[in-house]
Amino acid sequence: MSEFLPQEVREEMARARKAQARKRTHMRVIAEGRDHAILRYWEGGFAVDAEAAAGLRGLVEIHDRGRLVCHALIMTTSEREGERVFEFKVTNPADRTGPAADFVRERSEPVGLLPRD
Repeated sequence: MSEFLPQEVREEMARARKAQARKRTHMRVIAEGRDHAILRYWEGGFAVDAEAAAGLRGLVEIHDRGRLVCHALIMTTSEREGERVFEFKVTNPADRTGPAADFVRERSEPVGLLPRD
């Protein structure tokens, strides 16, 4: 049915669909200081607006409502209907205590306490 509509109307409808998808999403991908709204998200990857994510690749952060979900290494797999689809090569869930340490931390607290009798 959409092939009967003028090209301008079809383009405007596509822009309206993208805008509505951006408003509904609460997930974002952040890379190199730039963030992009995730339009669709699944276990193995996600999709973003193709125009906005032209140079997106490599190591990224995935956020859900401002909370860090994971760090991921991504690659582009396809582009269709105005969306660029990315798949995860590697994902590392976010650690609640901070970034991973590459050294052994000295423990300042006692390992165990003996009760007084």
